Amino acid sequence: MKRQLLTIALVACALTPIAAQEPPQERPAQTVMTSPGNQIPLKVQFVLSRLKGEQKVSSTPYMLGVLSNSQKTSLRMGIQVPVIQTIFGASKDAANIPQSSYTYRDVGTNIDCTAQNMGNGFFNLVITVSDSSIQLDRGAATQQKQLMPDVPAFRSFNASFAMTLREGQTMQYASATDPVSGEVMRIDVSLALAK
Repeated sequence: MKRQLLTIALVACALTPIAAQEPPQERPAQTVMTSPGNQIPLKVQFVLSRLKGEQKVSSTPYMLGVLSNSQKTSLRMGIQVPVIQTIFGASKDAANIPQSSYTYRDVGTNIDCTAQNMGNGFFNLVITVSDSSIQLDRGAATQQKQLMPDVPAFRSFNASFAMTLREGQTMQYASATDPVSGEVMRIDVSLALAK
């Protein structure tokens, strides 16, 4: 009698795991909730292009990770360029002796971006772009080049704008022509969800 009870108990234990197993179920793919107010990680790409006529002189991409919570994300990239300042002595003995000193000027690209989730896959972006560079070739007959041939000129481009984009969309925001060099500066912005 004891042997039969033990056999039944072992059979019951052996069958329990088999009966408890169920075929694996596929989980539905997670979707990004884009209703207003949800905080979503985004990738915002900026392409700053310079064109001379139809020829592209340069095209520089920048990528920022931005959260759709209206918190500002910033990028600062550049160098400090030494600029020589020359003054002449004020005393009688040093009246004709030039004295040189250096100051430094920031040259590069600064980008600030905020994003806000508008719902239905649309995001409102507020962007500020500041780009500065050194222009060594200032043309053939500028007054500044004739008076100071070895002094560089500094060129700057500043833009602030707001736009509404959806995922995968690219928009050209700004296109401006430099009145001195004739180069066209262009900004393209594209938006993607961070994966």
